[in-house]
Amino acid sequence: MFTGIIQAEGSIAKIEPNNGDWKVTINVGKLDMNDVQIGDSIAANGICLTAIEFSDSVYVADVSGETLKVTNAGDWSVGTPVNLEKALTLQDRLGGHLVSGHVDGVGQVKSISQDGRSWRYEIEAPLEICKYIAAKGSICVNGISLTVNEVNNCTFGVNIVPHTRQETTIKYLEVDSSLNLEVDLLARYLERMMTAPQPKQTSTITPEFLAENGFK
Repeated sequence: MFTGIIQAEGSIAKIEPNNGDWKVTINVGKLDMNDVQIGDSIAANGICLTAIEFSDSVYVADVSGETLKVTNAGDWSVGTPVNLEKALTLQDRLGGHLVSGHVDGVGQVKSISQDGRSWRYEIEAPLEICKYIAAKGSICVNGISLTVNEVNNCTFGVNIVPHTRQETTIKYLEVDSSLNLEVDLLARYLERMMTAPQPKQTSTITPEFLAENGFK
């Protein structure tokens, strides 16, 4: 699990394709690797990746063909900047919102404009995840926990404050850039609760029970 609070801006150092999968080496920038162990999760642009090798300056992860298909990782090349966050521990503050690192869909930047000292991004989400996005709800964009300003059909708006813009890769995005979207976990579980098959209810009240308890 993650929080969507970006800890460092890294970049892709090396990509090794192998039978439809990739082995990726990622420069970690200022990310503190002192407490990292083999098998730990480090999210890159909101994608949960498992560290299979690491040093003070890089970590290596396998990226499956499925991940390449359902995220914007397939657009990565050497030098591509990525947002990095180590997995949440029980001692950490939950500064953003609970993020799983499992991308729900790839969105597209529709417009960028300055709004006071902030920047306003209009983002179009894939049709299949529109229903999970709510005004004033949370959404994860390229690994960044953000609050949805408003929703218009499948397009939603977010404001990026100067600190977030400075410390993340969102400053490099342009109109038509693709980005990884993860909707709020609560929305997905709520839908499942509403649509899952329900067990058949069998009443234990019988004519005999009613008679025994004074009902004729």
